[in-house]
Amino acid sequence: MATYVNPGAAQAGADVTIYREVSPEQRAVEQRLVDNVVASFDACENPRLNELMVSLVRHLHSFIREVRLTEEEWGEAIGFLTQAGHITDDVRQEFILLSDTLGASMQTINVNNQAYKGATEATVFGPFFVEDAPAIELGEDLAFGAPGEPCWVEGTVTDTEGNPLAGARIEVWEADEDGLYDVQYDAGKRAGRAYLFSAADGGYRFWGLTPTPYPIPDDGPVGKMLDAVGRSPLRAAHLHFMVSHEGARTLVTHIFPEGDPIGRKDTVFGVKDSLIKRFARQPAGTPTPDGRVIDGTWSRVRFDIVLAPAGV
Repeated sequence: MATYVNPGAAQAGADVTIYREVSPEQRAVEQRLVDNVVASFDACENPRLNELMVSLVRHLHSFIREVRLTEEEWGEAIGFLTQAGHITDDVRQEFILLSDTLGASMQTINVNNQAYKGATEATVFGPFFVEDAPAIELGEDLAFGAPGEPCWVEGTVTDTEGNPLAGARIEVWEADEDGLYDVQYDAGKRAGRAYLFSAADGGYRFWGLTPTPYPIPDDGPVGKMLDAVGRSPLRAAHLHFMVSHEGARTLVTHIFPEGDPIGRKDTVFGVKDSLIKRFARQPAGTPTPDGRVIDGTWSRVRFDIVLAPAGV
């Protein structure tokens, strides 16, 4: 018996995989099944769906054949996915966590948000966005009583030519100092999240909380997977943004404090250099930009947002 190259991968221009020793007869049996499954999609009238299913089958079968998957391992995988389904509900999306921790979410973001003329880079959406965040006015506080150090956030929203974008909708959400989002306390609670609109000059400003690192929910199958492979469940400290404007590509991104010890070890691979910002800590008693009186320290950060045109 001899090793052999995966012909499907070679034809597709993918990384060439050298399989373990398999007899020519066994290789033919396995390839026949791949061919039969691929042919089963010939009647699909949707070209894109056909492309997706055929590619999925080829890659899935290549994985099974490359690692020589055992029936016991297959059963464990089915059990893992079943557990992920059982723990998923309206607030907890275990499959998003799985996608995030395997880098699949970040890679999909990369594919669909190609670099364009200095537009702000996108990163992962995360599992804790909700549709019914409250509205705030410029300069108001989105913490709504959530615990944490106050943080003044300001910046502008412009297009890639530097023109201010008035009325851009800016959705913001974050965890509190204990690393928990509002919905992790109570599905109906709203704190640490809001939306606001940019001013005529494209400017925006609000009070939030200084971001801190926190673990993703690790009491389910994804947490067990991370523990089994020796990975931390910790996310780098971050503040979520989703920014939209007519004629612009909607941006989903985070900003990350510089000096965060988690940094590139972010368990969902979301950190990008351009999104690391200086959250400057202000000593107690330092006057705030809007005259707010704060007992203790606070921080401030500037994040200028550049939106790419729609369709690029």
